[in-house]
Amino acid sequence: MGYKVVVVGATGNVGREMLNILAERQFPVDEIAVLASRKSLGTEVTFGETTLKTKDLATFDFAGWDISLWAVGSTATKEFAPKAAAAGCVVIDNSSLYRYDPDVPLIVPEVNADAVHDYSKKNIIANPNCSTAQMVVALKPLHDRARIKRVVVSTYQSVSGAGKQGMDELWDQTKAIYNPVTEVEPATFTKQIAFNVIPHIDVFMEDGSTKEEWKMVAETKKIVDPSIKVTATCVRVPVFVGHSEAVNIEFEDFLDEDEARDILREAPGIMVIDKREDGGYVTPVESAGDYATFISRIRQDSTIENGLNLWCVSDNLRKGAALNAVQIAETLGQRVLKKG
Repeated sequence: MGYKVVVVGATGNVGREMLNILAERQFPVDEIAVLASRKSLGTEVTFGETTLKTKDLATFDFAGWDISLWAVGSTATKEFAPKAAAAGCVVIDNSSLYRYDPDVPLIVPEVNADAVHDYSKKNIIANPNCSTAQMVVALKPLHDRARIKRVVVSTYQSVSGAGKQGMDELWDQTKAIYNPVTEVEPATFTKQIAFNVIPHIDVFMEDGSTKEEWKMVAETKKIVDPSIKVTATCVRVPVFVGHSEAVNIEFEDFLDEDEARDILREAPGIMVIDKREDGGYVTPVESAGDYATFISRIRQDSTIENGLNLWCVSDNLRKGAALNAVQIAETLGQRVLKKG
């Protein structure tokens, strides 16, 4: 016996990835519905070998459905997710709306799967920010061994994190550079993204950080340990898919780089590719389409007593969004609902 599953926002990048991953991982689906806004009503999407037509989110009845995966913005989620939850359909939300709600668990299954039991307070589970998700997968096994005091992270985030419009803008601007007759002004991003990097993701806050940077701080504390200090600089780069992060970690106890490498090799969801030679590391291009969080460039930081540096890369549409949501659904099924 399987589950009745709803994918909300099925026509977007993340929604389509959710459908692909549900099929790839053979999630036990008895029935599936795909929802979108009224303007996308009837758009066809694929689930494995099946073609499905989207239904209208505004009029859909969630009663009798088990799990819903949400890949729409906070505005639509705020209006419709509580209705789904009240109807008995567990909401797994990819927006930022519920991440900081103390009554809603924020889950990365490799890190804090036990928190899934707290879903019943609101019948809602939150999916973390894409940049946070991959980082905490790497931090947790190291934290268990040597206790992390402080993390300094610089991100190199792909344009797909800004949706299809971000990918289109990079594509169009790149073409325009080789065709001087045309010019594509920034719309999705604040400055030209083609052949450039932009140290600005989301809105600025009073302390000078951006909200994307604040998310990494708040979410790491909620998912891993509130005592960990985090400072982040988040940068948009001209890469279509795959977020990269340069992570500096300060521990309470000494952790040798070789032991750290061994710990990460055994950790769930991680693939260590770390050879000190040309090409002995992973870049975003190699991570695209893969489930793993890739770790490279592991080395001691000699400037502090107990420090390590590492390079962390993952497909942001997968582990950073769709895959993590499906893994939450799997965890919910295995530990709570126990149907499939």
